[in-house]
Amino acid sequence: MKKSYKIEVDCANCANKMEQAAKKTEGVKDAVVNFMALKMNVEFEEGADPKAVMQQVLKNCKKVEDDCEIDL
Repeated sequence: MKKSYKIEVDCANCANKMEQAAKKTEGVKDAVVNFMALKMNVEFEEGADPKAVMQQVLKNCKKVEDDCEIDL
């Protein structure tokens, strides 16, 4: 399953850090952050709960960029 989320991030480098953090999260098959569109596209692994996974993605992103936001 793929879903798109609106994000708030200040710079392209921070967006790249968020993408890398999301990709390392359990339950995420792939993630792509588009800084210009302020969107994060996430592909979930089979059987993963998107809401629970995205809560963890947000926590992981806050570790690398504490002022980022993801509209869940």
